[in-house]
Amino acid sequence: MHVTSATSQPTTLIAYIRESSRNSTDVVLVAETKGSFLGSAARIRLVEFLTAKCNSSCQAINVSTSSGLHDRRVRSPHYTIFESPDFDANEYANAVLAGESYPPQPGSSRPAKPTGLEPAKEDISVAIAKLNYGVDDVSKQIKNVVTAHHEDLLEQAAGVGEFSGSLQTVREGLDALDASLEKLRQKFRYPYQTMQANVKRLQRLQQASDVLRRTSRFTTLVKRLQAQMAEVGDSVGGTTSRSKAPESKVNSGIPDGRRSSTPGLDYEGEKERSLAQAALTIAELGDLLETSSDAPELILDGMPPADARLSPSGHIPLRSINAVAVHVPSIESARSKVTTEMESMVLEGLAQVNQPLLATSLQTAHNLRLLPDLVQNLVSDLSTAVEARIKSAFDVSQISKELNPKDPTSSSMGLAYKSRIRQEPTNVTAPQWGHALWARLTSLIEDMAGACVKVYTLEKVLKLKKDPISQIVFLDEAMKVLESKPSTTFWAALARALEKQTRDGAKNSTFLQQTLSSGYPRLLRLFHDFFSKIAAHTDTVYTHERQSPETVLILRALSTFEALYLSRTSNKMNESVGQAFQGGVHAPPSSSEGTNVSRLIANELDAAKFDPLLVRSVARSAKASLDMLLGRVDSIVVRDRTATLLSGQSASPHQVQNLSLATFLYHCGTRIQALEGEHFSDVYAILHPSVVNMMGIYRHIVDPLLAAIKSDSGAIIAKLHRDPIRSTDPLADMGGSSPYIKEITEKLAFVKSEILARLSIEEVTREWFVFLRVREHPRKDFFCLCRSLDIVRYVLRAFVIHASIVKPLDETTKLQLTRDMTELEFSLGAFMSEGKGKRSGGLDGAGSEYRALRALRPLLFLETPRLAEPSATAGLPLLVVLHHIIVRAPIPLPHTLHGWQAPEYVRWVEEHSEEEALTLIDGGLTHWEKTCESEEIRDSAAEYVALARSVLANARA
Repeated sequence: MHVTSATSQPTTLIAYIRESSRNSTDVVLVAETKGSFLGSAARIRLVEFLTAKCNSSCQAINVSTSSGLHDRRVRSPHYTIFESPDFDANEYANAVLAGESYPPQPGSSRPAKPTGLEPAKEDISVAIAKLNYGVDDVSKQIKNVVTAHHEDLLEQAAGVGEFSGSLQTVREGLDALDASLEKLRQKFRYPYQTMQANVKRLQRLQQASDVLRRTSRFTTLVKRLQAQMAEVGDSVGGTTSRSKAPESKVNSGIPDGRRSSTPGLDYEGEKERSLAQAALTIAELGDLLETSSDAPELILDGMPPADARLSPSGHIPLRSINAVAVHVPSIESARSKVTTEMESMVLEGLAQVNQPLLATSLQTAHNLRLLPDLVQNLVSDLSTAVEARIKSAFDVSQISKELNPKDPTSSSMGLAYKSRIRQEPTNVTAPQWGHALWARLTSLIEDMAGACVKVYTLEKVLKLKKDPISQIVFLDEAMKVLESKPSTTFWAALARALEKQTRDGAKNSTFLQQTLSSGYPRLLRLFHDFFSKIAAHTDTVYTHERQSPETVLILRALSTFEALYLSRTSNKMNESVGQAFQGGVHAPPSSSEGTNVSRLIANELDAAKFDPLLVRSVARSAKASLDMLLGRVDSIVVRDRTATLLSGQSASPHQVQNLSLATFLYHCGTRIQALEGEHFSDVYAILHPSVVNMMGIYRHIVDPLLAAIKSDSGAIIAKLHRDPIRSTDPLADMGGSSPYIKEITEKLAFVKSEILARLSIEEVTREWFVFLRVREHPRKDFFCLCRSLDIVRYVLRAFVIHASIVKPLDETTKLQLTRDMTELEFSLGAFMSEGKGKRSGGLDGAGSEYRALRALRPLLFLETPRLAEPSATAGLPLLVVLHHIIVRAPIPLPHTLHGWQAPEYVRWVEEHSEEEALTLIDGGLTHWEKTCESEEIRDSAAEYVALARSVLANARA
């Protein structure tokens, strides 16, 4: 064992460690006695030493691992660190010297670096000893493994020897292959290099040729531009005066700067034509300066471009050529001049609505490649200007400033509170404010019409103009940046601005709300003027038959004021209906209230008649008011028996109430019905359902009353079969009428004085307005006019039928019937009179019924053989003639044959047709002939049967 003194230098210590490294005991002893005196240099050498030892251990372990012959003893946990692929010998040595664990734990922090006077926290000699031991141990294990498997290793070594011969053959083949590849390389490489050099030369020649071609074209275009700008009135650069006019046009196939041949849109003058040509030249020059050449570039596969220092496209930009660069400022100046002139021409063409001038300016913009942006800016500027004008027109504060100049006392007021009343007019200044507002709106309409005409003129020119080369319509080109057509964009902006300003104005200003809602028809008329102003320049139509979508869009933007106006109108109509029924059941509405309601509705419709959309809206409001009116009427109509019972000396209160309501409905309905001739069919179609409902309620009121009058009249006339019309003394009561005639006269007088008199209708004593039925008409349903003649006809018809079946009919009965006819005629004439002794045309208006009454007199005294002669019975229904023939004969009448009462038979005749009545009589005659047993009676009645058969034959013929 060797021991060194404690005072030895670190270098001596390191040498000692190296010499005694094979003896672990010496290492441990040295490390324990000398570790505290290590300096910086010694520490470094020690690290190197430990690193070498670690590398040796790792190599030994790796050899053992890669050989595949190691056993499990090599897999000791002590060797796990060295087997890791991330093992670093330097870091391991540093960790041992620093006294730290290896590998370091995650999250642990490296302790502070120890000073040279501190002993090492880790035993270095122990670490070295472990390394030496590990190397020796692994070496022994390898030796043992080789010894144990020496036969297998020898076999592998013998196989390797045999394989070496094959490897030699392969090596010779590879050498031959390398020699062949070298020959091929010499055969192709040098020609390829030569070709590559030639290709580069060709590319440079092509680039030079392209540059020369573009430069030549550029020079020609510059000369042309100088001449064109000279014609426009300006020169391009200082060389203009020295340059000659260009020879013939280079682009002769496109004359006059791509001038379109559109009829009516030719250029106006030489200046405008030159401007368009200059624009085309400037655009082509810009293309030459900014874009690459269109010449194909020769690039072979696998070869790079000829010169990487060129532009990314492989072409030389013209701006890099000095001869071209000197002209660039003058070209930019010409572009600015042409652009300015083009914009001035566009504005002038729009202001004057000069389509040729506008076409010229748009052609110039197209040549400059500025057309889409120009159109977009023009439409945007026009829309913005109109929006600003609309905002100004509805700005109440500007009206206030205009009408209220600076108050001289405002300076003395200082910072006094300004009342909001200054933004609203007073009762005194309201007319002045209204006049100012309408003046602003009138001016607004003028500005809107002007802007709209400009937009449509622009769009019309864009539709007509085409590019002469590509035949692309200018409008299609402009649509590349526009979302929609210029006119559509303008209408949308106009409607949006109107809707916003009207809504905000009505919300923020009571003055605007009241003025424009009450004067909404006047506001609409202003917009009608707007539509008429633009009609000649646009395709907008606003008539009753057709409304363009644009006009509807604009008017819908005024919906705020329209809603307020319609609300006012509806309130007025509803108030009129409410006033008509304010008396309730005790004072139901009558003719005056009906006239007031209908007149108000007619006036409101007439006020809105000029506008097809407004009049429909007002008609819908009127329909709602009429429906409310009908609901009120229907709720107070009396439908019980007291409304139709004709008894007493006067009409019942319920009858008075219903007649008043009928009068109200008549006056209201007839006036509204008259609106059909004053308005278009679609407007009246809105009111038509309400008119039909009104007629229905009217019918429910008057039909039962008319039926009661007819029923009572028929019942009274039927008494002629019960009253003793014959007197035992022919001279007694000579000339007097029968009691039933007196009763019917009194009933007619009651109807006239108590029923007709309460109908406050024109010609009250002569007309009875009643809804008998709804007549079929191709366009309308209307109130039918039924005169009092309707009652008169019924009475005459009922009397004639009853008189024709009176049996037996002797001379006294005939005379009495004649007197009754005369009295009845006088009674009906009085019923038809208008009062004060005047007659309303007599009973001639009763028509066939009155003629039948007049013809019944001679029939009573006519000779029997003549009863079948049509001339002798003219004016009489055939049924009455047949009745009279049967009355004279010993043949039973139809009602007697069937066991009916006379009133029942007359009612049956009223309810059935004449053909059915004649069939009934024919059947009765046949039945009587079959059942009559008396030959005497059969013989006496033979003449009458023959007459009846003759009349029936004439009727069927």
